[in-house]
Amino acid sequence: MTVVAVAVLLLVIAVGVALIHRLNAQHNERITAFRYSDALPGIGRRTRRQRRPGADGTADTPRHDGERG
Repeated sequence: MTVVAVAVLLLVIAVGVALIHRLNAQHNERITAFRYSDALPGIGRRTRRQRRPGADGTADTPRHDGERG
């Protein structure tokens, strides 16, 4: 009976090792297929900053001397 229990335990360990190995291989395939440097879909970069209108509906524009009015 003890020999059978040891054999079953070793078999379960071997199946677990094979399963973990296969899951790691799938994970590595996903990592290599994913391009980390690509921009996220739907998120574009704006070429210039747009001014938002103030509370009264006018845009806050800077003065010529650099101060905000």
